[in-house]
Amino acid sequence: MFEQPPILKVEDVHTRILSANGILHPVDGVSFELNAGETLGVVGESGSGKSLLALSLLNVLPKPSSEVIAGKVLFNGEDLLKKTQEGMRHIRGKDIAMILQDPQTSLNPVFKVGHQILEALTNHNRNAAPLANLRALAVDALRRVGVSAPEMRYHSYPHQMSGGMKQRSVGAIAISGEPQVIIADEPTTSLDVTIQAQYLRLLREFQEQQNLALLFITHDFGVVAKLCHRVMVMYAGRVVETGPVLEIFDRPSHPYTQALLNSVASLRNEMTRLPSIPGQPPPLWDLPKGCRFAPRCPLADGKCKAKYPEQVLLGSDETGTHTASCWKAKELHDAATVA
Repeated sequence: MFEQPPILKVEDVHTRILSANGILHPVDGVSFELNAGETLGVVGESGSGKSLLALSLLNVLPKPSSEVIAGKVLFNGEDLLKKTQEGMRHIRGKDIAMILQDPQTSLNPVFKVGHQILEALTNHNRNAAPLANLRALAVDALRRVGVSAPEMRYHSYPHQMSGGMKQRSVGAIAISGEPQVIIADEPTTSLDVTIQAQYLRLLREFQEQQNLALLFITHDFGVVAKLCHRVMVMYAGRVVETGPVLEIFDRPSHPYTQALLNSVASLRNEMTRLPSIPGQPPPLWDLPKGCRFAPRCPLADGKCKAKYPEQVLLGSDETGTHTASCWKAKELHDAATVA
């Protein structure tokens, strides 16, 4: 499907946090690849490590309490984890941009929206263009993300905008540097269904125009179905299953993925009550010895509780490979294939 090398290749990344409960590992050996023009969805419950993975990739973890202690983050073959903070400042926003979950906190309330877009442009175009040209680019960025009357909105403060307009403005800041990769951390969570659909359509259009690589973090499999090519399911800091979207939806092969999909409402099911996943994700300071999902898994046996499962290759084609970390993955995959 993708002939060029991956634009972003993450290899065995480990992130450590020093806390009152000891040393925690919220990102524990995560690996994946992301190609130009591709959308990879990262799915999991709150606390699974999705957002900290995103912060680890850009090296914006709060210091000194947290840091990436192992692994590689290869952007066009160059390891970002070896770069200095000054070196990363030239990459953040220009080559790799991030859209945060809540525009209420990511936009500065005391500065006009246009000023905040202009700041991003100025940081990466200090000697390249006069200020008037950068202002025109900022207005154009608002126009491209579908903000009505962009010339007027350029002079608006965040509190003068609706939630949807604020989230579009955050998107304008992200695209203003013409990045090759955008990391979107649950950008549609605070939007209603209609505005959410518009925003997803906007991201898809921009991706097609720029051949953009998109890492989309979400807890919503409905969003994954609309937007993503592949999906990576995380639980307690680790990747438990990954594969092409259609393959994951048709043949989920990890009990956690199955449980997440079963909790999504469907027009085909006439059930009066959606099933839920019993219990809670384990605290990072008290992880199970074996599979981290075992205490909540209806299929868990002694082997599951004694040793963490190896990753199993379940299939591979032009759309990607399907893998799962479960002792019963092959059995679950075969059963779903027959069904």
